[in-house]
Amino acid sequence: MPKPQARPVPAAEARPPSHLFYLSSLRRPLVDRAEGIYFWTKDGRRFIDGSSGPMVANIGHSNRNVLDAMKRQMDKTTFAYRLHFENEPAEELARQLARKLPEGMDRIFFVSGGSEATESCIKLARQWAVATGQPKRWKVIARFPSYHGGTLGSLAVTGDDALAETFTPLMQVMPTVPAPAAWRDRDNLSMEQRGIRYADMLEEKIVAEGPESVLAFIMEPIGGAATAALVAPDSYYPRIREICDRYGILLIHDEVMSGAGRTGKFLGGDHWNCRPDIVALSKGLGSGYAPLGALAAPMRLVEPLLASGGFQHGHTYAGNPLACAAGLAVLSEMDRLDLIANAAAMGDVLIGELRGLAKRFPFMADVRGKGLLLGVEMVADPETLKPIDQTRRATQRLLDLAYARGLIIYGRKVKGGVDGDNFMVAPPMIITREQIGEMISIIGDSLEALAAELDLPVEG
Repeated sequence: MPKPQARPVPAAEARPPSHLFYLSSLRRPLVDRAEGIYFWTKDGRRFIDGSSGPMVANIGHSNRNVLDAMKRQMDKTTFAYRLHFENEPAEELARQLARKLPEGMDRIFFVSGGSEATESCIKLARQWAVATGQPKRWKVIARFPSYHGGTLGSLAVTGDDALAETFTPLMQVMPTVPAPAAWRDRDNLSMEQRGIRYADMLEEKIVAEGPESVLAFIMEPIGGAATAALVAPDSYYPRIREICDRYGILLIHDEVMSGAGRTGKFLGGDHWNCRPDIVALSKGLGSGYAPLGALAAPMRLVEPLLASGGFQHGHTYAGNPLACAAGLAVLSEMDRLDLIANAAAMGDVLIGELRGLAKRFPFMADVRGKGLLLGVEMVADPETLKPIDQTRRATQRLLDLAYARGLIIYGRKVKGGVDGDNFMVAPPMIITREQIGEMISIIGDSLEALAAELDLPVEG
């Protein structure tokens, strides 16, 4: 296969000035259409969506069955407020979700996105504690680094200095424990022992904070952007559950990025038969077709709220019929196309190819993840794990090099948002072996260019 050549990004000056503002004033090509794993721009360029946007487009773009289901719902009603009506799509989506979640996780509260989902989980936990005579419980322990959302409530449990520092005076910052980055440790412990050690840090924090004040522990079973698909040692997960049970603390799994089949199981935590008390879902649940997220909890947590007057929380678009119709169609397509199995199989192929690249580019110090949620951490020295000089902006430069070659991948600093370089590869779950080969070719060329620019080690 011939190597793809970098193409210059066309100038945006011909377009009218933009009145939008996001992360920067950088102009990007104007998108025209999307299908499968590809985008096309107005100027005719094609991009591989190697990250599913921000790990959202799980079933790929422009799936006709999903679009048809949305059109059928649009012909009926696009909005029905939850305090005035029930609607069939929301009721049926809740039923279908409950069948796919761990046993007993059968009460669903719909929202519009991941930040709303994690904040809803926190609010549910707090109201449950008050309703059951435990008003002193309010602290939610999180991991550092981590990312749980951009609202003030979800940001309070996000371990990311770059995102949180400006807003710290506005929120109640919560305690943290180190994320289980056991691969970095240089000691004589086995991975199993390291997993136990990281889990035991939670117990130490609970004791230090005062067990009677701790409400919950929130974690991503498989890391998202803040840790580039970090996976803890297997021993970590049951020990965390044991510690939460010992102190009567609720375990919240943030499955916003790892849920909805992306990792080769419906939930990331299913790889370890984890039993969370509350689950947050979004991203792949709507798969980019409509803003959609969900909180899932067992009746034992919901009943005390209902008995005390109801959940003191809500959103205008909670249970929106059009969004839920999209979510129903997404779940149906996942089943029809057996996409969870494909995510597992293609994930094995992709991680193998990335590990092959790591032999050629040893600055790829760790390749990790599950299914099609994969990450690579990059360092200047693979022996000492010395980070790449942050003034070289290695992550952003790699993303730019890949983008110029027609591939979109994802990256964020993995040491609290201020240090550490990584990239994530998380294509739609419909991807094929041939398409993986095309992605790997572009990633290899981009890494080669990055290594030449930054004088990073290359083998052979």
